[in-house]
Amino acid sequence: MAKVKKIQDFNLAYAILRYYVDITLKLSYRNIRYVGRENIPQDGAVIYAPNHTNALMDALVILAMDRRAKVFVARADIFKNPILAKIFAFLKIMPIMRMRDGLDEVRRNNETIEKAVDVLRDKVPFCIFPEGQHQAKYSSLPLSKGIFRIAFQAQEMMPDVPLYIVPVGIRYGNFFRFRSTVSVHVVEPINVGEFIAAHQEKSPQEQMNIMREDLTERMKSSILYIPNDDDYEAKYEVCATIVKSQAKKIKQSSTEPMKELDAHFQANRLTVKQIDRLMEEQPERAAELLKLGREAAVLRRSRHISLDSVSLKYPVLSRILKLLFFIVALPYCIPVSVLTLPIKLVCMYLCHLMKDKAFHNSARYLVNLVLWPILMIIYAAIAYSFLPWQWVLPVTIVLMPAPIVAHETWRVLRVLISDVKLLLFTELRDKYAKIKNIMYNM
Repeated sequence: MAKVKKIQDFNLAYAILRYYVDITLKLSYRNIRYVGRENIPQDGAVIYAPNHTNALMDALVILAMDRRAKVFVARADIFKNPILAKIFAFLKIMPIMRMRDGLDEVRRNNETIEKAVDVLRDKVPFCIFPEGQHQAKYSSLPLSKGIFRIAFQAQEMMPDVPLYIVPVGIRYGNFFRFRSTVSVHVVEPINVGEFIAAHQEKSPQEQMNIMREDLTERMKSSILYIPNDDDYEAKYEVCATIVKSQAKKIKQSSTEPMKELDAHFQANRLTVKQIDRLMEEQPERAAELLKLGREAAVLRRSRHISLDSVSLKYPVLSRILKLLFFIVALPYCIPVSVLTLPIKLVCMYLCHLMKDKAFHNSARYLVNLVLWPILMIIYAAIAYSFLPWQWVLPVTIVLMPAPIVAHETWRVLRVLISDVKLLLFTELRDKYAKIKNIMYNM
């Protein structure tokens, strides 16, 4: 009798595709930083529990954390198309029902849970986004019960195997901009067996509730957490206003060299704590600060000014370097922008169809992943038909990074224009000056 193929089994085509996916993922961000990978247990089964802010890109960032294959879950409605269902199965993604799908559908999750337990028994990492839906904010959503049901059932079925829930924080420099930055922070895992033993006097439901609170706090510690309330936008605007100066102080006070993304993360967390302390100790002063933050955010967005322009560390030098880069890259950028125009148009069309902006980067990534190799083959075939290979080969090599260089060149121009707008917008700069005055004189 033929062996039934499991979703976690080795697949050669999948393994080969992984190399291409990981490479293109790295090209999709200017900087990817992984912190705390030493917290991933090596002696048992692992359930990754990341926050969910950026649709498909979250899964790809977790997948690229190491070379091990991982099994994911995704909302069940996207599996209704049989062709898509086969593609997702190939990509090691299983369906999971949500409460919004109805109680009858949620009951079907027992099959998913059984498969998840089987994955964990084979010690293949399993990943579930416990928030259940994505939110493009530096905040968090309530955790669903699915991850805890899977963990408890898996531990019961394999009592001799250590099982861990590993909280992971994914932090993007910008949720919606292609070629932004991303930092991934792995924090201390929860040993499920030890947790159950320590709370054995509690009922299973009480144990799940306690674990949910524990996991919630660990996940919050791995991200820049700003409560999603009326002050969210104002607090983040304040963070962006002083992040460079805060990061500089943190790096100077650190006894060890610190990466820029790590310093930014700590700087923003420090700013949020300072704002919270100001709200407790000087509520009127805090109200003034938050009012300035809200007003600055409204004014900035009204002129389409980027936060990159607001948080410059060395404004003059930065603008000079950006201008020089743009001048040098422009002769290459103009012709390759024509060649990559199909990619641009397809991305624009797909993003126009998607109401949820959190899917935009996923669409851009997939279009570049699929369409650019096809275009390269077409362009190379046309060129080889008319020119000797000695000319075509070097031109083909030079064209390979075209989508990235073109995107970066126009990004730099966009930020340069944003810088000029900010320089000319006296009212907005006055708001930022007042914000800095309050924060620096706390």
